[in-house]
Amino acid sequence: MSGIRAVFGRAKGAATAAGERRARAPARRDAEEAAERERAVRLRRAQARDRAPDAARVVPSGMRVAAEVAWRFLVLAATVWVLMRVIDSVRLVALAFVAALLITALLQPTVARLHRRGLPRGLATVVTALCGFLALGLIGWFVVWQVLDNLDSLSERLQEGIAELKQWLLDSPFHVTEQQINDITERLSDAIGTSTSEITSTGLQGVTVLIEVITGMLLAMFITLFLLYDGRRVWEWTLRLLPVTVRPRVAGAGPPAWRTLTAYIRGTLIVALIDAVFIGVGIYFLGVPLAIPIAVVIFLASFVPLIGAIASGALAVIVALVTQGVFTALMTLLVVLLVQQIEGHILQPFILGRAVRIHPLAVVLAVATGGLVAGIGGAVIAVPLVAVANTVVVHLRSYTDEDEEPAPKPGADPGATPDPEPADLPEQPPERRPDAVE
Repeated sequence: MSGIRAVFGRAKGAATAAGERRARAPARRDAEEAAERERAVRLRRAQARDRAPDAARVVPSGMRVAAEVAWRFLVLAATVWVLMRVIDSVRLVALAFVAALLITALLQPTVARLHRRGLPRGLATVVTALCGFLALGLIGWFVVWQVLDNLDSLSERLQEGIAELKQWLLDSPFHVTEQQINDITERLSDAIGTSTSEITSTGLQGVTVLIEVITGMLLAMFITLFLLYDGRRVWEWTLRLLPVTVRPRVAGAGPPAWRTLTAYIRGTLIVALIDAVFIGVGIYFLGVPLAIPIAVVIFLASFVPLIGAIASGALAVIVALVTQGVFTALMTLLVVLLVQQIEGHILQPFILGRAVRIHPLAVVLAVATGGLVAGIGGAVIAVPLVAVANTVVVHLRSYTDEDEEPAPKPGADPGATPDPEPADLPEQPPERRPDAVE
């Protein structure tokens, strides 16, 4: 009986399971149909999206490229603006550092030469710096002495020149009357009298500028001593601030940039000296007073390309016109133009050569930008900075993404600056090795 019950139980269970399966079959079919309908809807939506035009494709390719260039340009412009704001806040320190760098480029070969001849590097640095600063001080003292010594005679000649200019205007075909000249003189006197407060404030500003100039000069002297003595370590420390992957490229760009800066400062110094000597000798034989101070002004102004030569030449012509008359002023103008033409077409190409070659438009823009940003100091340092930047960019562009960087030596510090192979650095004579910043 128990076996029969078991058989009937199994049969009943099988029938119940079959009934349940039959009951679940419509629900399963409904679920499969719903899933099929969902897949069909998704397929139709995907096909509709494929047929719809892409928003990026609707925009012309030229506009897309322009937009990408524009936002990258905006990022670069914002970076440059922030950098300029930072530099402007510490403008005195920045100008002093760049001036010290230029002086170091001029004096460093002398330090290296004295060091090779047996002097300790510290003593060679002190001797070179003292001689250089002493020469600058003697030049400044000589200019001041010449101006003070000739001040009385210059005042007399100035009065005589104004009287001669007044007489020339009266006799000229411009129909200028003495009453008109007197009216102009009275207006100038009234303008000076009513502008006394402005002149006083300008004088106070001049005192402030003088204090800043003296502070900048002392800071530049201090920085120059350190760069002459320990410039190599300063350069290596600067390289350690950069990512390891770019250090070899920047280290390779250092020597050519230093040679460009040295060539520029030496060439400009020689050209300025030749300009000052020839123009000074010319105006001395023409009888123009203060010929030596004017020559020194021409020498200093020649460090500002284009604008400095024009301003210093105009000063010489004005002094000649006021003190010696129209003929001497014309002869002075002829001397200045002749020397400047020789400088532009012979001296600069021959002395500077291909080491520092910048387009005149770049020179004008650099001088104007430097003058607007930092005044006369910015105009002086703008062109050498552009020359160095041009050299660095050309050197870095010589690398390609496929260039292999030298693998570090076993056991070497991965953060250390890799030593370049001798073949990686351009050959240079021993006296021109950039020890100060290499």
